[in-house]
Amino acid sequence: MADTITFRPDEDAARAIAVLTRDGTPISTAVRTALIEAARNHARLALRAEAEELAADEHDRAEAAQVLRDMESLRAW
Repeated sequence: MADTITFRPDEDAARAIAVLTRDGTPISTAVRTALIEAARNHARLALRAEAEELAADEHDRAEAAQVLRDMESLRAW
């Protein structure tokens, strides 16, 4: 069984809840969905930041290029 979480929304959060529940969606469903979407977005942003960091790493790019050159010699055709 899931834990129960209680919080006191500020004005911005209360307005967001009102928007998300305007269609009849229960508050718990709206909050659960928003949390999951926020976590996915957070992970996506972290992955993007890591990719940008790697793309800016000259040494890593040179190593990746070398691996591609090495693999090219293994092609069957």
